[in-house]
Amino acid sequence: MSITVTRDLLYTTSADGRRRHLDVYRPHLAGPVSVALLWHGSGADEKDMLAPLAEEAAGNGLLVFVPDWDPTAADRGRADLLASLDYMRSRAARFDGATDRSVVAGWSAGAGAAVGLALSSRYDGWRPSAVVGVAGRYDVPARSTGTVPMDDLLEPSASPTPVHLVHGTGDTAVPALHSRELLEALRDRGRPASLTEPDTDHAGAVMTEFDPGLGRCRRSRCAHAVRAGQQTARVLAQAAVSGA
Repeated sequence: MSITVTRDLLYTTSADGRRRHLDVYRPHLAGPVSVALLWHGSGADEKDMLAPLAEEAAGNGLLVFVPDWDPTAADRGRADLLASLDYMRSRAARFDGATDRSVVAGWSAGAGAAVGLALSSRYDGWRPSAVVGVAGRYDVPARSTGTVPMDDLLEPSASPTPVHLVHGTGDTAVPALHSRELLEALRDRGRPASLTEPDTDHAGAVMTEFDPGLGRCRRSRCAHAVRAGQQTARVLAQAAVSGA
């Protein structure tokens, strides 16, 4: 499926005056289409690292928003994350998107931020149809809420948002045990949840590989990463449409 990419749209200006931008990946489909918001990991302003996954997800029929955000900010990126969520909600219709069929997803540090929206009883904002955590940890405070997702499960929740997890079996940076433990805890509490485990590593789950020369991830053409990225994109598309 062909897509159109619109880059570097301003979505907010931070308290210290820094301008934050995002990219929009739009499938060539008659709308309204389902929507995804993708949050990158712990490096500041690395939306380009999710371009391979965003392209694949848009090819699966999703309108995809991918913002830069700064995990090193004093609030650990919370204001950026929530501003990008507000932007997606308010602008999706302009791109023929339907926020009543939506998923918020993140990779690595962004995974905890996404899952935090679903689990924290102290977060009283809008929630998507589902969330997807890719290669994340859930035993540390989520950047979006400041609370620990695993601890949040001990509190009552008014909104049992479905949680879908993706984690590579060969992930040595963040072992898949983190997602398996969260899945078990969710199911023990009767929460809708799933886990997909592609045969790949931490970067491969989003169709990238770590480049030592660059000191960051870049698009991967390795078969395991391509397959894993395709799996992750399918999880995003199915979660946005069905929620559960």
